[in-house]
Amino acid sequence: MASLHTWSKSFPGWVFFCCCCCLPLLLTSSLPLKGASTAYHACRLRKINFQQPYIRNRTYTLAKTASASDKDTDNRLIGQQLFVNIRENNRCYLMKRVVEFIVKDVLLTEVKNQYPYVEEVAQFLASLTSELSSCKFSGKKEHMEKNLEQMKNKMEQLGENGKTKAIGELDLLFDYMENTCTDAPRKGGNKKKN
Repeated sequence: MASLHTWSKSFPGWVFFCCCCCLPLLLTSSLPLKGASTAYHACRLRKINFQQPYIRNRTYTLAKTASASDKDTDNRLIGQQLFVNIRENNRCYLMKRVVEFIVKDVLLTEVKNQYPYVEEVAQFLASLTSELSSCKFSGKKEHMEKNLEQMKNKMEQLGENGKTKAIGELDLLFDYMENTCTDAPRKGGNKKKN
């Protein structure tokens, strides 16, 4: 027994142990492919971004205020239709593009003077897209571009009410962004609005 104890403490014993036990475990473990981890993390946001009660309340209050003025209850701009033919790993990138559009073409236009908290919410959303600046789309973009174009066209067809509807759906946008861009998604991205 003493000789076994001495052998296991010797250098060759450790080499043998590592070659027979540790090496096979390392070789069979699922390590990320080079570049895959980087691409994945580039399209991830920290959950803490969405857990700040102040900005969540501001966003939901703004949405509720605009939603009260929304005359169109038949159409939806922010919803599952955006994800038609979009692979799950590209959904965060898609939401980044949607947010960029909503900030630039809706929140930072003349409507910013019509509703409370618009500038705060726009600044928050812009900070999220800034954090996602390295997030890229993988594959062909035609379905994504088509879905985005349909959303923009629908908003345009609604005329003045289009921007009101977009602001009224900021709570959905917030939830979808959280759902698609964080590692531990909330269930809120699929909620129904009345």
